[in-house]
Amino acid sequence: MESFIPWLLGALALPGVGLPAVFLIAFLSATLLPMGSEPALFGYVALNPHMFWPAIVVASVGNTAGGMVDWWMGFAARRGYVRLKARKRAHARAAALAGSAAVVTAVGDAGEGSGGGGKRAETKAPMNDRYRRWMRRFGPPLLLVSWLPVIGDPLCTLAGWLRLPWRTCLVYIAIGKTLRYLFITYLMLKVPESFWQGIFAPFKHLLIG
Repeated sequence: MESFIPWLLGALALPGVGLPAVFLIAFLSATLLPMGSEPALFGYVALNPHMFWPAIVVASVGNTAGGMVDWWMGFAARRGYVRLKARKRAHARAAALAGSAAVVTAVGDAGEGSGGGGKRAETKAPMNDRYRRWMRRFGPPLLLVSWLPVIGDPLCTLAGWLRLPWRTCLVYIAIGKTLRYLFITYLMLKVPESFWQGIFAPFKHLLIG
């Protein structure tokens, strides 16, 4: 990992020093890469103690932005899915009507077949109701744990898929991720400084800006 992070930032032509690196690592860890941002944040704070609060803010903003990208991906995927299903239903309805017109000669029978299509479309409503009940039960507060490994990012994507309000999701994602950074960084600062200095020494070129 010591060589991977500088290589990644260099390959993407991204800043590799100081707070910009903390922001980008926090952002990427919430979107594209299965990596933790806590070591980068704490390494920066350990080597720059006077930058504790700016580093917490920058990392929280980056990680929250990554979570909202996940939300948008879920929202966009749901819109695409709904449109695809609507096109399939329209094609199926048109095919059914064409088949009915070839067999049934009475105009009334043809109209009745068209009404049946409307009834089939209405059978989708209960599924939407189940989604609404599920959202009312859990809702955006579930995103307070969006920082958890493995399940955190999918939770943000699921929130977008279920069309939870983005402003409310943003608030809960930001609160959860900020509290996580504060708690973990605070605990790690309780460990003797000499211990961390030895661990993060190879990363000085990345973390000191």
